[in-house]
Amino acid sequence: MPTDPNSPVEIVTFDWVPDFARGYVRDFRVRWALEEAGIAYRTRPISAAQRPASHFADQPFGQVPAYRDDTVRMFESGAIVLHIAEASEALLPLDPAQRARAQCWMVAALNSVEPMLMELTTVDLFARGEPWADLRRPSLVEAIRTRLGQLETALGDRDYLEGGFTAGDLLMASALRALDHTELLAEHPRLAAYQQRCLARPGFVAAIAAQLAEFDARPVETA
Repeated sequence: MPTDPNSPVEIVTFDWVPDFARGYVRDFRVRWALEEAGIAYRTRPISAAQRPASHFADQPFGQVPAYRDDTVRMFESGAIVLHIAEASEALLPLDPAQRARAQCWMVAALNSVEPMLMELTTVDLFARGEPWADLRRPSLVEAIRTRLGQLETALGDRDYLEGGFTAGDLLMASALRALDHTELLAEHPRLAAYQQRCLARPGFVAAIAAQLAEFDARPVETA
């Protein structure tokens, strides 16, 4: 779905990030949710290096994405995805029991899975070679292996966590991308296949393409 400059739905994004972060900045989650819901949107890029003071009124920590539509102004990608999902049967089932389970998986992705994966990213990419990181990594990797095993068991033989794709899968598959620099997900073949199934969805492909296209439209800069 192409972006629409006249859409009432606006996502605040960064105008530039280093190459390693392209495709991973978390506005892709909001773009993906909007693609799944069939909702057009526009973006408002801001400078990551010199974030305008006005942005902190929308996002207290100066991060992206921030979001607004005709009724709300929001920050935090998980909360924004939930807002979009609540109005879309494509992301949250109408059945109360199924809807509740999908919401559980949304929170699980953000609380029970993603934090330890992001800690590994810090250890491996941002603190590589530091003594504390070398000491922390073995126990962290084992904890991640345990958590991935639990997640794979919960998935079972289903295509998605609750049978049909929901916002819970969107956030879970997104969180698992923090392991892209490792082989840990490959140790759990059913879970790896699940993630690839999610990432093969047209909504994800379109979301990443849209984010990358905006970065590619700008001159190359150095970090």
